[in-house]
Order: sequence, then structure tokens, then C-alpha cells
Amino acid sequence: MLRITKITDYGFILLVHMANQDEGILHNAKDLSAAIGIPLPTVSKVLKILTQGGILQSHQGSKGGYSLSRPSSSISAAEIIEAVEGPVAITDCSSAEGCQRNCPVSPSWQRVNSSVVGALSGLSLAEMAHK
Repeated sequence: MLRITKITDYGFILLVHMANQDEGILHNAKDLSAAIGIPLPTVSKVLKILTQGGILQSHQGSKGGYSLSRPSSSISAAEIIEAVEGPVAITDCSSAEGCQRNCPVSPSWQRVNSSVVGALSGLSLAEMAHK
């Protein structure tokens, strides 16, 4: 079974929550934790990962917090997954260079992976948030 990690799942939950708020609002880890019911240390970890991945911007200062780096309509599900987990590859064979074995199955997995990445790339955060 293909699954994203719990950290990635939490990332989507946090981002959808942020996307459903008014643009320009800064979100802090404590308030996000309380609003969504995810433990504060986990929220802090996810926010840091999403900031490093370019999905969020961090704003310093006493009134600082986090905001989406760009409109939710221009952030794809593929970008979010890649920011947290790295490139989407359903098997080692599905990477662009194929696996070590270089068997005849690799091109088929690459086609499947390309379809999955295409579907994820075509789904925006705004759509996930029903905006």
C-alpha cells in the first residue's frame, strides 16, 4: 500500500487550515496546535520543514508567525509532498534513472509514477481547501 507519512499528512492539515484563513494572517505554532489538535512539538517540526521546503514563509518578531509563500491556488499537492518527503517515487524503479537492476519493469513503473506525479501536480492546495 502506498502511504504518505504522518508528518506529511499533518502538513496538509496545517496548510489547508491556513489556506482557509484570510490572506495576510500570520499563524503561530501554538495557535495552530490548539486549532487543529496536533501536539505543539509536531506542529513546530512540520512548520519548519514546510518553511525549508519553500511552502511557508517565516516572519520574525513578537507579532511574527508563518504564512503561505504564495497563493494556495499555486501550491500543488506534489510540491507539498516533495517539501516534506523528497521526490515522489512509488518504487526505486520509478526514479528517472531507474533502479540498479535496470530490468524491463522499470519503464512501466516510471509511467505509473509519472501519472501519480501528474495527478498530484494538478491538485492545488486551494482545491484541497475547497476554496
